Amino acid sequence: MVVATIKCVVVGDGAVGKTCLLISYTTNKFPSEYVPTVFDNYAVTRYRCTRCRWLDKCDGVCGQILEFATDSNPLRTRIGDEPYTLGLFDTAGQEDYDRLRPLSYPQTDVFLVCFSVTSPASFENVREKWFPEVHHHCPGVPCLIVGTQTDLRDDPAVREKLSRQKMQPIRKEDGDRMAKELGAVKYVECSALTQYKLKDVFDEAIVAALEPAPKKSKKAGPYAPEGSRPVIDASQTRRMILGD
Repeated sequence: MVVATIKCVVVGDGAVGKTCLLISYTTNKFPSEYVPTVFDNYAVTRYRCTRCRWLDKCDGVCGQILEFATDSNPLRTRIGDEPYTLGLFDTAGQEDYDRLRPLSYPQTDVFLVCFSVTSPASFENVREKWFPEVHHHCPGVPCLIVGTQTDLRDDPAVREKLSRQKMQPIRKEDGDRMAKELGAVKYVECSALTQYKLKDVFDEAIVAALEPAPKKSKKAGPYAPEGSRPVIDASQTRRMILGD
């Protein structure tokens, strides 16, 4: 059986935790030692029970539950009666890769535009660099803004360092506001270290890729997607993935 693939590309400044985000999600373990500059792309395949509201767990009667991917045994997502493979693609954020990075963009279904909540500079680059770059190469493709490293938001050393520069960590409301201004699908945040809301990031990515985009309004941000191809009914997508 041919399995449809949802291509999810992760972009953002260097050192904001993109690779840790992917490794923690796909292995269920935070990398404690060496983290490669570019994450090895691999397909996360997930199964969802079709008879209960949970994507990753049920009462033990309803069917297959999420397993975590390995290089040799990728996981598969089942939404409704159709399996999907979530292909995850890491990118290098440094300027040295500006000409090579877009080579990974064609046929992308959804982008995760990442910044660290402890780095106001990386947050501003979402607006100044990453949304313009993604929109230039892939106009109309849905984007989520992802705040990483939330476990460090209230760290005293981090706050003191930012305070000396007359700055503070990025708040959730700041991310929500930027998502609205730019026309992102939404803002989500997580910690790869503690896995707080980590799964939610990728659940929302699946929803964004499968749901048809609403008709663009005059108030929508400059990069709001419009007319994305629906794969299955939008309400069914959210219900099956997020349990709404």
